[in-house]
Amino acid sequence: MSDSAFSIPLYRRTIRIFLRSVIRGLFHILSQVHISGKENVPQQGAYLVVSNHISVYEPPFILAFWPETLEAAGAVEIWERPGQNILVRLYGAIPVHRGEYDRRLVENLIGVLKSGRPLLIAPEGGRTHTTGMRRANPGAAYIVDQAGVPVVPVGILGTSDDLLRHTLHRQRPTLEMRIGVPFTLPPLEGRGEARRLSRQRNADIIMQHIANLLPPEYHGEYTEAPLTMATRVDADPLTGPQPTANART
Repeated sequence: MSDSAFSIPLYRRTIRIFLRSVIRGLFHILSQVHISGKENVPQQGAYLVVSNHISVYEPPFILAFWPETLEAAGAVEIWERPGQNILVRLYGAIPVHRGEYDRRLVENLIGVLKSGRPLLIAPEGGRTHTTGMRRANPGAAYIVDQAGVPVVPVGILGTSDDLLRHTLHRQRPTLEMRIGVPFTLPPLEGRGEARRLSRQRNADIIMQHIANLLPPEYHGEYTEAPLTMATRVDADPLTGPQPTANART
């Protein structure tokens, strides 16, 4: 895909406006929504949005409340699940075959970013079903390196698998989105195995930024002080602040 090949049809843009509005309304009805860090969202240009991924709720939550419309990539299995498959097709999300290297898909994702569009992915490669994060796949680091874009970390709290059960029992759980400061990754180094390790190092840096936005019980594989791991690889300082107050939206 060339830098200018990616475009969004007018009908898709219209559908997305409607979907974002409806999903925002549903989240407000079923839960208490708190968003912090909107001032950290870049005002222009492409960037990669990355977040922890516990359940099916994080992607629609982020897509609905993000200040601008994001492109999104998700596991191809979603396209076969009743209900979810309708939403991803209407939104125009990009299906990803987990555990497989798809050169054309990777080029498409890079093309989205090079066209100037922001993109949302989950570096863990799938749902964890628990608050603790697992180690990231190196794919996100490769995409960032090829597209040359900054990364915007996002920490999501409250989106457990039993969220719907709580809402059906007339509880309104708190859902929180913490948007961190954009950062850049160090260049990939070496060849062969050394380069693979460099990609994994950068993927870990991405997750460390996310961990800095979350309480300790969410850190999982990144329980060690995130700054320690990042410093070892001479990464940019992890400046994403831990929010001290939340704004109701």
